[in-house]
Formats: sequence, C-alpha cells, structure tokens
Amino acid sequence: MSFSGHTARKRFGQHWLRDERVLDHILEASGLQADDRVLEVGPGRGALTERLLRSPAAAVHAVELDRDLVAGLRDRFGSDGRFSLREGDVLDVPLTLPDEGLATKVVANIPYNITGPLMERLIGRLDRPVDPPYQRLVLLVQKEVAERIRARPGHSSFSALSVRMQLLAQCSTVCPVPPRCFQPPPKVQSEVIRLDPLPMQQRPEPALARRVESLLKQAFLARRKMLRNTLAGLCPPEQLQMLAAAAGIDLQQRPQEVAPAAWVELARGLNQADSAA
Repeated sequence: MSFSGHTARKRFGQHWLRDERVLDHILEASGLQADDRVLEVGPGRGALTERLLRSPAAAVHAVELDRDLVAGLRDRFGSDGRFSLREGDVLDVPLTLPDEGLATKVVANIPYNITGPLMERLIGRLDRPVDPPYQRLVLLVQKEVAERIRARPGHSSFSALSVRMQLLAQCSTVCPVPPRCFQPPPKVQSEVIRLDPLPMQQRPEPALARRVESLLKQAFLARRKMLRNTLAGLCPPEQLQMLAAAAGIDLQQRPQEVAPAAWVELARGLNQADSAA
C-alpha cells in the first residue's frame, strides 16, 4: 500500500477525514448487516473503507475519481474479496457493483462542489426519485447544507431543499464535524447526516410531485413575501383561500413557515380543481 507523494487536491475537493470518533459514528449510523452492499463515494486513502470492510457487510464498492489514489486503494484492499473499485466521476459512471447488482446503502464523504448533483443522483427529485431507493445514506456534507436538509418549518434554514428532501426521506443528524477532523482542514464546518429514503408508496405520485415542485419554485423565489402575493394568479383568490385553508396554510405565511405535508395538500387541491374545471 502506498500513497506516497500524493497530496490532497483542491480541484477534487479532497479533505481526508482522520478523526477516529467521527469515523466510528459514520459506521454506527450505517447500521450495516450481513446482507448489505455498500456504495462508498470518494474513499480517498481508505480510512472509512477499512472500517466498512471490518463490518458484516457483504460487499463494499468504492468510486474514486483521482487515478493516483486508485492504485493505492487496490494495493491496500484488493485482497479482500468483498472490495471492488471503479475509477471515474461518480456523476457519470454506473453505480452498480461488479455483478451489476445494486448497493443497499451509501456512505459518502461528498465533495462539497458536487453536493447538489450528487444528492440528486443518489436520492432523485420529487418528480423523479431513485427507484428502487437505497435503504439508507450516511453522508458527510457541509454543515450549511445539512441544516437546510433537516430544518423544520419556521427555522431560518428551512428552504425548498428542506421540503424536497423531507418528502423523499427521513432526515436526521449524526454528528458535527469541525475542520480539525480533516487533513487538510476545510474552511467550513461539516456534519454527518443520515437519510432513510421513504418507500415509493409514501412519496408523492409524479403528477402531484410536479405540482409541488412548481409551487416551491414560485413561492421560494420570493421567500420574504407572503404566500397571498407569491401564489396569486394560480386560481381565483377565493378558491386559493379555500384550498390553502384546507391544506392548513395561512396565505399570510411565508414559504419557509409551511410544512412539507401542507405543500403536498395544497398541490393536491390545485390538481383536483384543475381536473374538475
């Protein structure tokens, strides 16, 4: 095994997680069982990979972009029959294991510069969720992103992302990760989060999801304005007032004060009104 001469590369967003306690928290949150097949994104030098291979998991499949790390990872773990490695960009390469099967869980120290597109690839969008969903994702992300994902209505971090993610998965925090836990230290605070995707039957059906997405874009584009202003024009004012009230929404609220389930109910009412027209 050798990573000699390799230094963390800024263009790949490389910061090596080296804190033993955080690594243990990630492994514990993953809840790996003997039938789990793990997708690890960005294994780096393999600090987390080593722990994953100590777990009962049936397979650990890593995706690494940096070709200079690939040889060291293969030297270090290649003798373990449960380990496999694909070189390439996680946004482009197939995420299937060598047997073409799917992973059941994802563990990832996400490069912060690709957080948005990678989350979409791993979880999907409201109107196009990943199917079948992973059973669990344990992700190390920038703290600001983590706060937005798990924020509750009324919190300053609550956003359209909060609504989208909470309609796709149960979102919870695992542990904070300060810069000193990395080498080299990043300039931002980080956090490990756990996402348990909801079964497909608990997610909004496609037509409803598209309407929710449309509402979120319209409302959060002017998040400081009341909904009576941002949603005006969707239907006659009296009808909008009635549909909003049925969904438990006060049109004097601002978008960040409305719970995910209420957005779904408003979207449902609007769709039904359109169908009846």
